[in-house]
Amino acid sequence: MSWIRAPRKGARFLRYNVRMEDRERIVVKTGIVGIVANILLASFKAAAGLAVGSIAMVLDAVNNFTDVLSSVVTIVGTKIAGKKPDKKHPLGHGRVEYLSQMAVAVIILYAGITAIIESVKKIITPEPPEHTAVSLAIIGVAVVVKIFLGLFFRKRAEQAKSGLLKASGTDALFDAVLSTVVLISAFVYIGTGLNLEAYVSVIISIFILKAGYELIREAIDDMLGHRVEGEYTKKVKEIAGKIPGVYGVYDVILHNYGPDRFLGSLHVEVDDTVTAKEFDQLTRDIVEAVYEETAIILTAVGLYSRNTGDDEAMRIRNEITRLVMEHDNVIQMHGFYIDEKRKRITFDIVIDFDEANIKELYEHIVADVKEVAPGYEVKVSLDADISDLGDD
Repeated sequence: MSWIRAPRKGARFLRYNVRMEDRERIVVKTGIVGIVANILLASFKAAAGLAVGSIAMVLDAVNNFTDVLSSVVTIVGTKIAGKKPDKKHPLGHGRVEYLSQMAVAVIILYAGITAIIESVKKIITPEPPEHTAVSLAIIGVAVVVKIFLGLFFRKRAEQAKSGLLKASGTDALFDAVLSTVVLISAFVYIGTGLNLEAYVSVIISIFILKAGYELIREAIDDMLGHRVEGEYTKKVKEIAGKIPGVYGVYDVILHNYGPDRFLGSLHVEVDDTVTAKEFDQLTRDIVEAVYEETAIILTAVGLYSRNTGDDEAMRIRNEITRLVMEHDNVIQMHGFYIDEKRKRITFDIVIDFDEANIKELYEHIVADVKEVAPGYEVKVSLDADISDLGDD
C-alpha cells in the first residue's frame, strides 16, 4: 500500500481530492437551490390553502416543507461524508451519506403518515374549499417550478454521482404530478361542485409514503452492500486489459465506501514465463492506470498463469472449456492451467445465482472434466457472479 501513501508527485491524491471537493460543491449548491425554492413554494401554498380551506393544498405545502428538511439533511450528510480520513475511519466517512438517506426517508415517511391521517379526517368531516384565482395561480406556478427543480436535480445528480440528489429530483417530479392533480381537483370542484380534495389528499399521502419507502430501501441496500454498477467493473476490466502482458481480467471485486468511492481487487492472466520482477511492475502499472482513470483504489492484483508454447495443453484447454460452458447457468470459466509436472488441472468457474442447486452443478462439472482428462488431478474453484459477468 506504499503507493497510496506516497503517490508520484502527489498526482493521484490531488486528483481524487479535487474530484470529491467538486462533488461536494455540486451537492451543496443544488441543495441550497432546493431549500430556497421549496420554502417559497411551501409558504405560498400553506397561506393560500389555509385561506381557501383546501386540505389538499395544505398537505401539498407540508410535502414541500419535508423537501426542505431533505435538502438540509443532504447538505449536512454530504459535508460529513466529505471529511478527510482519520485514524478511527481510515477509509473516510463516505458511508455517512447512506445514513443521511435513511434520515431523509424517515422525514418523508412521517410526513406521509401525518398527511394520510389528516386526509381521512377530512373525508369523515368534509369542509368545502373556496378557491380563488390567486390560489389556483400558485398551484400552477408550483407545477412549473417543481418540473424545473426535478430536471435540475437529476442533471446535477448525474454530475455528482449522488443518490440523494437523484432521489430529490424524482421526488420533485412526483410533486409536480401531485400538484397537477390538486389543480385538476380544484377545477372539478369549481365546475361541478364535486369536492374530491380529501380523496386527492389520500393519493398524495400514498405517493409520499411510497417515496419514503423507496429511499429507505435504497439506503439499506447501500449499507448492506449490493452488486456494483456494471459500468465500474467493466471500466476496470477495460483499463487493466490494455496493459501489455495481460491476457484476461477476472474476479473484479469492488467495495463501496461512499458514493463513487471504491476499493477493489482483481486477477489477471499472464504467461507462465513471467518473472516475479516483471509481475511486480505489471501490478504497479495496472494499479496506477486504474486509479488515474477512475479513482478506484486496487488493494490487490492476483495472478493466473497460462500455458505457453504447449499445443497439447491448448487442445485440452479448448476441449474442457467447451465441455464446461455447455452446462446451463455457467457464466464464465477462467484461470485455466495445466501443470504437467504435477499432473494437475486448475481453473475457476462462475455459476449464475439463478441456478437452483449450485453445489450439484459444480460436482457434475468436476466429474465431467475428470472423465475427459484421466490421469490428471482436477482442482476447480467456484466463484460468485458479483461483477456483471452475464453481460460480458
